[in-house]
Amino acid sequence: MLPPSAPSVVRPAQPAFAPVAADIDEAERIFTATLAPYRSNFGPLIQHLKHYRGKRLRPALLLLAAKACGTVSPACHTLAAAVEMIHTATLVHDDVLDEADLRRHLPTVNAQWGNKVSILLGDMLFTHAFHLASTVDARACRIIGEATNRVCAGELRQVAERGNLALGEPDYFAIIEGKTAALTECAARLGALYSGASDDTAERMATFGANLGLAFQIADDVLDLVGTEHAAGKTLGTDLEQRKLTLPVIHGLNALPPGEAASLRRAIEAGEPDVGFTVLAALERTKSVAHARKRADEFARAARKQLEPLPRTECRSILESMTEWCVRRET
Repeated sequence: MLPPSAPSVVRPAQPAFAPVAADIDEAERIFTATLAPYRSNFGPLIQHLKHYRGKRLRPALLLLAAKACGTVSPACHTLAAAVEMIHTATLVHDDVLDEADLRRHLPTVNAQWGNKVSILLGDMLFTHAFHLASTVDARACRIIGEATNRVCAGELRQVAERGNLALGEPDYFAIIEGKTAALTECAARLGALYSGASDDTAERMATFGANLGLAFQIADDVLDLVGTEHAAGKTLGTDLEQRKLTLPVIHGLNALPPGEAASLRRAIEAGEPDVGFTVLAALERTKSVAHARKRADEFARAARKQLEPLPRTECRSILESMTEWCVRRET
């Protein structure tokens, strides 16, 4: 946690998705039906996946974008399920990469079944997502494939940069543009396109999704440093332990006097006891958490701006509220 002098932050509740609740249920039905054949052999494992799918942010984003721009079509339901499968696969694989033990207050797949099972389960989810997309059309496959390529490249770059304590902000943003923003951009684009919206509107919605994803990931990286596992329901502090620099730490290292920055880098490199407290104290002095939150707010505002040409509907209002929630959440 941050020292007691840190200002409190008002955190809004996750937006309600009432206008597309039935559509989310249909996407959920497709997701469940797709994996149903595996329940006889891997029932507990497939059942455990429900704990990875709490927020439904990406399918909700796709379906809200569709309804805000036009009409929710059956293709939107299928694509929402496919996007959620890809996201779930990345979470399963992320927990292996991060050696995480908790996800939504319960053991991760790797903690309960091991890394081999986790990797194969994630692979199976990826392949089923592409199969679902293929039942819509080639364009949907291409869009989802391009987004997934960017997600994997972003994750690979983050792993490759692990231990690079000279990582700069441009490198950080290049990583999260792939690992997180690519899929939210994809979801918003698909929702607009398969609602019958114009290519221009779909491009605007894709920009909305990309900015939303950037804001979300920055907030997530802040939570990894200053959140609590009780509130987040997952293992925290893994970024620092694995020497993966995120925006607050990058800013703090650059804002410190060179000698102090070098000393802090050595402490992180060595994994010194209580290094987390040392880092947090430095981040408070350099106002680096505030800097990261400011950048998240900037991306959230940029996302909201993309919605201005849309009709003022309940779905547009919910999309706007998502930009507020994603930078103020606790989980």
